[in-house]
Parts: sequence; structure tokens; C-alpha cells
Amino acid sequence: MKTDTIAAIATAMTNSGIGIIRISGSDAIETADKILCLKEKKKLSECQTHTVHYGFVKEKDRIVDEVMAVIMRAPKSYTREDTVEIDCHGGTLVMQKILELIIKNGARPAEAGEFTKRAFLNGRIDLAQAESVIDVINAKNEFALKASMSQLGGAVSIKIKRIRGEILHEIAFIESAIDDPEHYQLEGEGAILSNKLNLLLDEMKSLLKNAENGLMLKEGIHTVIVGKPNSGKSSLLNAFVGKERAIVTDIAGTTRDAIEEQIMLGGISLNIIDTAGIRNTDDLVEKIGVDKSKEYIQNSDLILYVVDASSSLSSEDFELMELLQGRNVITLFNKSDLESAVGEDEIRSFLKTETCSISAKYGDGIEELEQKIEEMFFHGKIQINEEVYLTNVRHKASLLEAEKSLQLVKRSINDGLPEDFYSVDLMNAYEELGKIIGESVEDDLVNEIFSKFCMGK
Repeated sequence: MKTDTIAAIATAMTNSGIGIIRISGSDAIETADKILCLKEKKKLSECQTHTVHYGFVKEKDRIVDEVMAVIMRAPKSYTREDTVEIDCHGGTLVMQKILELIIKNGARPAEAGEFTKRAFLNGRIDLAQAESVIDVINAKNEFALKASMSQLGGAVSIKIKRIRGEILHEIAFIESAIDDPEHYQLEGEGAILSNKLNLLLDEMKSLLKNAENGLMLKEGIHTVIVGKPNSGKSSLLNAFVGKERAIVTDIAGTTRDAIEEQIMLGGISLNIIDTAGIRNTDDLVEKIGVDKSKEYIQNSDLILYVVDASSSLSSEDFELMELLQGRNVITLFNKSDLESAVGEDEIRSFLKTETCSISAKYGDGIEELEQKIEEMFFHGKIQINEEVYLTNVRHKASLLEAEKSLQLVKRSINDGLPEDFYSVDLMNAYEELGKIIGESVEDDLVNEIFSKFCMGK
């Protein structure tokens, strides 16, 4: 395990009121002493842990900046190593200068996410908690922030560790009974184990069910706006964004390429793509846009099908409805401020869809649309409750593999196979769950996870 001293700027590299340079490692305090001149006329190494000290950063006899220095001795620090944080003025030049002085005096530049990686390697947090750190930083809505903070506090880890403990208990009992049949009896173990597995599988299914909503609420619903040219797709995007993000004209085919935006609709994040109007065209550039629109439809979570309700349905509408079969579709009858020429029954006779009347031009009907999305994806009003949500794709994949292994154990029990068959699949489930919290994970995966972190965290 690395114990060398690392340093990095922990705040954003932009001019601001304050900047923080973090130092961690076996020589962190001694390194800081080489550049700090404290007002109280003593060294930082002579100060008590978890105290703040006023002074200056100096390069030889020249003052570089007026600072506050925080000392945190191991193991009571973020990394469980000796740690110093220097709070300086937030100019990019002064922060960079102080970091260069720290490196010149014995530290090395930290790698991306290395402080949190050391917290994980030193046992202060597990891997699920470590991953939640970057999720807190990247949170885009209230749900994502609350779910990430819950995971940072160990909500997911506690549940996973308890399930692993139950599985390990069963493995240990079976192995003991196989090795020492005089003292441990396996008679009737299959039925007992099957009942316990049912309870564990119910818990895992609950986590997986929440994972679907958790991932969607965290990352946003991948939403595609489709319709024939001049139906009002770009006007709808502009209504969502609150500004003229897309060009709106009466000329069909104005939108040639996809326009992407992320918006908040109530408590829901929508990753919206406004696509080119789908129609048959001889224009090469427009045709490429139409082909991309069709591709986006296949990869979407939600399709907002915009219909010009003031005009009768055309052959282009019917062709488009063919592409939308089997998808999550909400049909928006746009231009509700004009006399309607299209009815809901007419659309529903060709396409299974929810419907909503809107006026993209005036912003009418957006609240009703929000309610439709909540009902489609979250079975009603979104509530940020105290349930444990998985919001990480890696965690979900490991949980699915663990669930599969426990189902194999049940199959072995039903087929009357010997108990040592149970142990193999029970151990697979135990190890898959261990990947979530980092107790059964390869170094390459650990490195890949922390490489996605920002510098200084």
C-alpha cells in the first residue's frame, strides 16, 4: 500500500474566493512545515490534531499567500493518513504556486481520485461508499443527491453486508457438515435453505426494482422528441429549456441534426433529444438527420410524439407510428390553442400511447405532461423516501449475477443434488455481492473506478 505523500488542489481551478490544497501521506505534516510560517511561532508538527492555524506560505523569505492550515493526524482523517489542508486565496496562479512548492518539498502530484482511493484501501470506506463520493459531486437533482448521500452513509453497504453474512453462514454450515457429519446434520437442510433463500431473493428483487428507478432518476430519462416536420418539436424543446435553443421556422426540414439538452421537469431529469422531422426526402443532409432520428428512437426510454393537432394525419404520421410500436410513447397533441383536426381515438387505433394536449408556443399542458411521465415510469408521484436505492450500473450487474447464483442453488435443491453443489453457487453469490463493496474485486477495476474521479478528491 502506498504511504508516500501526495498533494493536489481540491477546489476548482478557477478564480474564486478560496482555494484548498490537500496534502496526505506519512510526510504530509513535515512537508507542510517546510513552506508554512505560522503566526503563533511554532511548527504545524507541534500542533494538536484537528486544529486550524493562521499564517503564511513562504518561498524562502518571500510571502506567497496568507493562509489557514488545518492539521488532521492519522487515523482521524479522510484518508486515515496524516493530512494537511491549506486554505488560501482562490486565484488559479496562487493555488498552482503553493502546489508547486509542496511538490518541490517532498510530495508528488496526486492521481485522479487518489485521496478517496486511499480512504478505501485504508478501510475508512468501502467501494460502494467511495463511488458515492463522485455521485454526490455529479448529482444533478435532489433525488440523486439524497441517494448518493445515503450510500455514502453506508445504506447500500449495510444491506449488502447483511445478505452476504446470511449466505456465508449457510456456506459455513454446509462445509462443516460435509467435513464433520458426526456433529452437523444435513438432513432437511435443503428445505430450510430454500426458505432462507426465498427471503434473501425477495430482498434482492426489491433492490433491483429500486435500481431501475434509481438509475433513471439519477441519470435522467433518455427522451426523444419525434414528429413530422413543422409539428412543433423544436418549439417544445424551447418551451422546456425556456429559451430559443432550437431554430423555429415555417420551413419544413429546418432541424437537420439532433439537438440535446438536459432539463428538470418537476423532480424528473430528462435528457432530451430534438430530432429531425421524419419524412421521405431527397435532401442528402436531411436524410442523414432522419436516419439518426430513427436510431435515437430505438435507444430511448421515452418518446414524445408531437402531432400537429390542427392538421389531419398524413401518411408520414402513419409511417412514424409504425416505428413507435412497442415503445414508451406519449403523444402530444400540439397547437391546442387552434381548432383540433385529430382525435385521441384516431391515434390510439394505430398506436398504444398515453396522450396529452399542449401548446408548445404558449407552454400550456407541461404540468399534465410531467404527471404522465411520473405515472409511466414511477407509478405516480415521485417520492424521495428512505428506501435503499441502487444508482450504480456496476452494483446492479453484480446483484443480478448474485440473484442468478441463488436461483441455481434453489434449482439444485429441487433436483435433489448433493449439498456440495449448493456451496459452489452460494460462494459465487457471496463473491458477486462482495464486488459491490470492494471485498472481492480486481485491482484493475479499482483503478478504473477511481480514474473517473476529479483531481484532488
